[in-house]
Amino acid sequence: MNRLAARRRHPATLFVLLLVMLFTIGTAYAVAKPQVATARATASSDEDVKAGKQIFLANCASCHGANAQGGPDAPTLAGVGAASVDFQMGTGRMPLAAPNVQAPRNKKQFSDKEIEQVGAYVATLGEGPAVPAAEFTEGGGDAAKGGEIYRVNCAMCHNAVGAGGALTRGKYAPTLRGVHGKHIYEAMLTGPQSMPVFSDANLSPEAKRDVITYLDEMDKERNPGGISLGALGPVSEGLVAWTLGIGLMVLAAVWLGKKAA
Repeated sequence: MNRLAARRRHPATLFVLLLVMLFTIGTAYAVAKPQVATARATASSDEDVKAGKQIFLANCASCHGANAQGGPDAPTLAGVGAASVDFQMGTGRMPLAAPNVQAPRNKKQFSDKEIEQVGAYVATLGEGPAVPAAEFTEGGGDAAKGGEIYRVNCAMCHNAVGAGGALTRGKYAPTLRGVHGKHIYEAMLTGPQSMPVFSDANLSPEAKRDVITYLDEMDKERNPGGISLGALGPVSEGLVAWTLGIGLMVLAAVWLGKKAA
């Protein structure tokens, strides 16, 4: 008994127990973690992977590194998946001309096939989200449910009708008007820039489809009240009131002053 008690009080006992606990927790998490859709190299031909690597080396390696390991101004691409590549290149955000606070949406510079090939290459670098299936990106969901989900999770940054809005330190939530449903889904799945990630554990594919359906309905709506002022609410309305309203009052005061003189 005394020997057993002495072993329990040994300084290394706590260290061993800590290692056992960490190993147990890590194993449990690996087994129980939600499975995400992944883009695997076997889903694409070897020719696509090779072609994608050549496009990557010619256009992306200067920032992301020859092995996509990342650099001072660009993150590693290991594990980002084909969905991230399709979003960044499909919306023209990448390749970026120069480092900036945020990559703006732009005209895409590569064909859909070339983007698919780069995605196939990046998918070989590590497990990551795959490009979503069309059944979840073409609408057809419940717009009312999508509106509820959107208002709870997205409206505080992207505006109630998806017009976008300002964030801190020069960043901004881009407009969602006129954005393809596939890219909206990929943004929710990958969390580009300041956006949080909405994995399938947070929002199911059906819920994401509902959000896309809601935004599609917003695109179809017409403004019955005249000029929409960008649908930015009090910001643009206050600007108009300040510049026009107070400006007219100042002019009226000057005119009345001159007339009285």
